[in-house]
Amino acid sequence: MNDNLIHVYCMPGMAASSAIFEYIKLPNTHFKMHFLEWDIPPHNCTFTNYAEQMCQKIEHGNSVLLGVSLGGLLVQEMSKFIEVKKVIIISSIKLTQEMPNKMNFARYTGVHKILPTRLVNNVEFLAKYAFGEPVVKRLDLYKRYMSVRDTNYIDWCIDKMVHWKQSALPNNLIHIHGEKDMVFPITKIKDCITVPNGTHTMIIHRAKWFNENLPAIILE
Repeated sequence: MNDNLIHVYCMPGMAASSAIFEYIKLPNTHFKMHFLEWDIPPHNCTFTNYAEQMCQKIEHGNSVLLGVSLGGLLVQEMSKFIEVKKVIIISSIKLTQEMPNKMNFARYTGVHKILPTRLVNNVEFLAKYAFGEPVVKRLDLYKRYMSVRDTNYIDWCIDKMVHWKQSALPNNLIHIHGEKDMVFPITKIKDCITVPNGTHTMIIHRAKWFNENLPAIILE
């Protein structure tokens, strides 16, 4: 057993399973990957409380937390409760000022509360909101990745997303963002590693880039 391994805990985005990381391969001589999944939050659970509870799944000290989209927000909140080596967010935001205009509008008007989230069993609808891009050509693929279809959970996620606030960066944070992300437009993102032609789903479709670059990003 190699006690010098760096443990990397991976958190998927809203409604997605850890299957989105299936093409990410880190050298097992240096890294051990662990995959987290979304639990249905208890009634009236805050995002902070949820993050604290999720920390119970982290079994190794000084680990790397890696989160995609809403998972990126979550791992930032988790890092406020446990000591981590590094926080890596992908296709996400790190400050309130990076929130896209449509989410700011939702926060101030409450319009997100009338979204037809009861259609969560419609994978095309769910993937559109979770991934932010047309999925007709890849519908069968997305059916495999979209694992959480509980209406209350989706409502909770959207509400926590649009109301998330952060004005100071966590220590040791690395932000990786696609230049063609339609959910979080890069025009509002500052200080990030940019992935050429990367979309909101680049953790799946640009896995080669991550496999070539993540090891050095973690170790630097």
